[in-house]
Amino acid sequence: MSSWTTQRSDLETVTKLLGRPPSGEFSVAVRKADGSPVVVENAPFLDDGRPMPTMFWLVDPSTREVVSRLESAGGVKAVQQVVDARELERAHALYAAERDAKIAADHVGPRPSGGVGGTRRGVKCLHAHLAWWLAGGDDPVGAWVAEQLALDASQYLRPGEHPDEHRGGVLGAR
Repeated sequence: MSSWTTQRSDLETVTKLLGRPPSGEFSVAVRKADGSPVVVENAPFLDDGRPMPTMFWLVDPSTREVVSRLESAGGVKAVQQVVDARELERAHALYAAERDAKIAADHVGPRPSGGVGGTRRGVKCLHAHLAWWLAGGDDPVGAWVAEQLALDASQYLRPGEHPDEHRGGVLGAR
């Protein structure tokens, strides 16, 4: 994303979904077919200059809830047993590179670190993995979560997609 321009209505909606104003610039990366935000893409730094390692954040309450249930039922441990460790490391590296590419070359000072959700190794948060995967990231954990939850791609749109022209089908079938 080249710009962190946020529409006023998105700012109001995301503020309501988070229960507080966002701490930094963001844009909506994924929406439901009805236009409501599902995933936001955060700028690499918060308004106060602190690094923000979590590039993609799941804000839709119903999606967050089903992921929370999967996580509380042992989803983190389960996915770590089925996803190849090398593929997971590759995903973390891709995520970090994608986030780091959004930082000005002349930036001096602390930088966000880690991979998906700031994690260096393994899986910390299924929500962060699914958020990146929904936004188009090549994330085996996010793909696993989508498959476990049988998420329907017709419910999610990325910028520029129109409800009548999207991917369709179950998300795990990309």
